[in-house]
Amino acid sequence: MSNLNTLDVVTIKILNSPILLAWLEATISHPSPVEYPIGEEEERQMGHLALMTVGLLLWPCVATAQSNNLEALRPDVSGPDDGTSGEISTTGAGIPQEFTPLTNSERARIYLRSAFGPGAIVKAAAAGAIAQANGKPKEWGGGADAFGERIGNAYAMHVIRKTLEHGGAFALHEDNRYIRSTETGFWPRSKHVIGSIFVARNDAGREHFAYSRFGSALGSSFISRIWMPPSSNSAGDAAVTFGITMATDIGGNFLREFMPSIGKRFRKH
Repeated sequence: MSNLNTLDVVTIKILNSPILLAWLEATISHPSPVEYPIGEEEERQMGHLALMTVGLLLWPCVATAQSNNLEALRPDVSGPDDGTSGEISTTGAGIPQEFTPLTNSERARIYLRSAFGPGAIVKAAAAGAIAQANGKPKEWGGGADAFGERIGNAYAMHVIRKTLEHGGAFALHEDNRYIRSTETGFWPRSKHVIGSIFVARNDAGREHFAYSRFGSALGSSFISRIWMPPSSNSAGDAAVTFGITMATDIGGNFLREFMPSIGKRFRKH
């Protein structure tokens, strides 16, 4: 922890702030003591959390400026450059030797493929099928038309999320690509999988909190409440969607981590 830079230290303090955690719990779990007309309370809560999403995406820009100002006043007490200074080693992976920053054209190709490629359609169809089986939202009923509406809803959320994520990553110079673990054993690699969801890399390959990933998941979860029916348009519903989105990202990382190894074993047989 002694090697963390000012930006990382301030970020950790904010994310672990008891005031922030208490506000989130009160906003999502408890009704406001002030009486609002029907529907206005949900809009008020969603507005607050939407502002929080914007703040999450803009925070690195503000904190970086402050960090630079403080860095100029800090005496140089660093030792030899071992490639870890200023790095939150959440995954323990360090800076991969083969790491190269993304070019603008590469970012564009990744965005188009992730937002509009065949994988996006498959994910939307799977999400629509699960929602259809659970009958949510209940106002959409059943049948082929309802299934199509649920697929369209899942796909729209996906496109919004990817647009926010890649736009934020471009502005913040973040790289959200998954890098496989160099360790062996199921549990060490699983720890890497879960830890990777919280970090992105800058152009130098150093890890920091994944602002664009979390901000886009929050943003798409709350933006999608605009067209959802009453049974699914509350701030609590958006929070559930955010949790499912992040859990899905972790599941995707598990596949990226372990599927190549499983494929090699099958090819040997």
